Amino acid sequence: MSGRRAQRRGASRGATATVAQTGVKIPMGKYTLPELPYDYAALEPSISGKIMQLHHDKHHKAYVDGANTALDQLAEAREKNDFATINQLEKNLAFNLGGHTNHSIFWTNLSPEGGGEPDGELASAISEYFGSFDAFKGQFTAAALGVQGSGWAGLFWDSIGENLIIQQFFDQQSQFAAGTVPLYLLDVWEHAYYLDYLNVRADYVKASWNIANWSNVGERFETAREKTTGLLVGS
Repeated sequence: MSGRRAQRRGASRGATATVAQTGVKIPMGKYTLPELPYDYAALEPSISGKIMQLHHDKHHKAYVDGANTALDQLAEAREKNDFATINQLEKNLAFNLGGHTNHSIFWTNLSPEGGGEPDGELASAISEYFGSFDAFKGQFTAAALGVQGSGWAGLFWDSIGENLIIQQFFDQQSQFAAGTVPLYLLDVWEHAYYLDYLNVRADYVKASWNIANWSNVGERFETAREKTTGLLVGS
């Protein structure tokens, strides 16, 4: 694994990009593909090693490369003072950076030792804001199954309302509120489960509860609540 990881890190980094027209060197993108915190097959039988390898090494890496390319192209546009394509470049950055961010969280939200129910402050907050863990699980499952096409379901800390909320969003970045901090994300793009579950998303969502890393989610919750409470106006 160590050799593969080193190769991936090297492939996702670059030194500089040169603009031929001006000779100005533009710093390349800073985003890199994170290592998985476990082996590809560690989440079996809930998610197969083949899925994890393709999902991480191909799909996630494509988002990293896409985000870095968008940064390079935005820098080049600034150097040239040519903003004719800025709308498309901003969309490219949002989509690819969204994919990179979401997956970076997703990997840590899963664990071979996961499953069960959260405890501590996270458990208390879920009971407070959703009534019970079962009620939370029911709403989250419905949100994940209800995503039309490709997208995500997630548990978020709402720093304005200072409460937990569930949001579903489409593609990698569409239709979730600013000021919300992702705590637990579930990828429901078909590339996340098709080799294991074909088109039966419900079986994949059900299996995902067996590997949910509530320890990681709890740490994210405590950090989000501590760092963002009271920062935003309009609560």
